[in-house]
Amino acid sequence: MIGDIMHILIIEDDLKIRRELDTMLVSNGYKVSVINDFINIKDKLKEITWNLILLDINLPNIDGFSLAKMIRSISDIPIIFVTSRSSDEDELKSIITGGNDFITKPYNKLILLEKIKRALNKNKSNKELFLYKGVTLDVFNSTLKYNDLEMELTRNEFRILYYFFLNKDKVLSKEELIEHLWNDKYYLDESILLVNINRLRKKIASIGLTDFIKTVRGKGYRL
Repeated sequence: MIGDIMHILIIEDDLKIRRELDTMLVSNGYKVSVINDFINIKDKLKEITWNLILLDINLPNIDGFSLAKMIRSISDIPIIFVTSRSSDEDELKSIITGGNDFITKPYNKLILLEKIKRALNKNKSNKELFLYKGVTLDVFNSTLKYNDLEMELTRNEFRILYYFFLNKDKVLSKEELIEHLWNDKYYLDESILLVNINRLRKKIASIGLTDFIKTVRGKGYRL
């Protein structure tokens, strides 16, 4: 994604329809990528970098349902099926395999654009919830939930956890945490960070999170 421009991937084997979708999306302010080589398509989708996928059902080498199921196993990116198959069974299967919406060909352009807009807006609002290892951080309500237990967070506690969730696969150095949380990595004592981390650990232990924030010896902290 570049700036606020939404990036949409088209997975459609019909060249005419693919070009039509591409032109329509670009003219409405979207950035577009297309897949035109359907050999080893799963490998091309291991890194999800788009904001939404338009997906056909009838594809060479693989059907769209199987592809949607694979995509959903690694990402919550919105998927809209755009297909000539219009049975109730097909629509139900699109939902079961992870599709967010379904439109049949020939499609109404205005309706498709509205479906895309709604899917993108809904997915954006869902980003207010961060989920990691069964723990949910609610950005809007500043709460932490685990195993049906929920607790409110102070402003400082939330800022610490929010930064950890944003960097959940990364070891965060003490210097980086101090600079991000207090905008000062030169004059604050590391003991300030230690006190805050220990206080937060003690608090979240009350809902069963006894080893959620880990110390990485000589390097910093990580979830």
